[in-house]
Amino acid sequence: MDNKSYKFAESLLMWIKSILKDFGIDPERVDKMEGVIYIVLIVLFAWVVSWLLRYVLHFVFLRVFGKSKNNILRVLVDRHVFSGVVHILPPLIILSLLPFVYGSSKLLIGWVERLCWIYLVIAFLVYVNTFLSALWRIFSSSEAMKDRPLKGLMQLVTGILIGLGAIIVVSILIHRSPMNLITGLGAFAAVLMLVFKDSILGFVAGVQLAQNDIVRKGDWIVMPGSVLNGIVIDISLNTVKVQNFDNTIVTVPPYSLISGTLQNWRGMAESGGRRIMRDFTIDATSVKRCTPELLESLKNIAILKDYIEKKQAEQVAGKVENTDNSSGLVNGTIDTNLGLFRAYVEIYLRQHPFVNGDLILMSRLLEPTENGIPFEVYCFSANKNWVSYESIQAEIMEHVTVSASWFGLRIYQNASGHDYIVSAYITAGKEPPA
Repeated sequence: MDNKSYKFAESLLMWIKSILKDFGIDPERVDKMEGVIYIVLIVLFAWVVSWLLRYVLHFVFLRVFGKSKNNILRVLVDRHVFSGVVHILPPLIILSLLPFVYGSSKLLIGWVERLCWIYLVIAFLVYVNTFLSALWRIFSSSEAMKDRPLKGLMQLVTGILIGLGAIIVVSILIHRSPMNLITGLGAFAAVLMLVFKDSILGFVAGVQLAQNDIVRKGDWIVMPGSVLNGIVIDISLNTVKVQNFDNTIVTVPPYSLISGTLQNWRGMAESGGRRIMRDFTIDATSVKRCTPELLESLKNIAILKDYIEKKQAEQVAGKVENTDNSSGLVNGTIDTNLGLFRAYVEIYLRQHPFVNGDLILMSRLLEPTENGIPFEVYCFSANKNWVSYESIQAEIMEHVTVSASWFGLRIYQNASGHDYIVSAYITAGKEPPA
């Protein structure tokens, strides 16, 4: 070391010794304590310098970037990323000044040196964690990344760093190489896997969730056979938190989303509509051939008049197209009241203001059953909000159910108590109740 530095340290110690002697402390005791005194001085010096520098840096960056419109700079200042690096400075100052210590305090100096290295490792890990937290806040607020499960990835990186830091700290304390410790951990692998089973499974599942983009924050997910049915509000390394539609909070481990069946409604939310698929049964005995009189009466329905006239013109010309009609008519027929009803329902759906006509839209018949002919309405609501969707779906089905009677069709349902009462009145020759 530089002779001037030694002379400075020696003169400083002599000055302190003279002060202690003035207080009446035994000179021999002072000589034995000179190493301890110097270590205390450099520790105080390191803390004072780092505290002043941290204050100055925070003040400067706060004045320069605190009111900046740049969100990244503002977050970095608020999270003390710039000034936080000063926490690494005290152990570096102490380690650089320790060689100036002389006397018979080698054991104390050795422990102080170890503590400084441990402090340096911990301070570095704390700063890295602060920096990662700032990055997570920046990325999670951006439009491109806000729906990604970044919190779990950040926790994963933090966990790895803490594990490595713990190994380094232990190696410093026992004065052995970190590689020897890592090699020795192989013997405890089974125990570690048992203790950290959830974290390991969560880590693997979190990587799969992020890599395959299975679940994002804000997704509506459902797990058949479980109580999980709601919006994802948080994704971490060990848990996925979901708020159900009854406002209860459900937490599940990430690996359960990978190992089980999961339904994610994000595709519906990002598409052009939400599906409506409802059916009811038509009484087969009410299906009849359309008479000219019935067709004329149904022309009074505004949206059917043009359709019936064009179909009648096709019949006169001897060219009937009930599928992929070249004139652009919907799929249906005027031969039967059920075929005409199918055409009416499809025209009604295409003209409905809240039905997306660009997606699949049809009215179809399913396989007949002992109860009649199932009639299905299939379309997509343009409004995907749950309350609005249910209202639109109900409105469509109410209209379709009522309009079936216009075509002479009856909707089948099993006999109820009221039906038996009416039948009894009729059998008795009495007027049935309304």
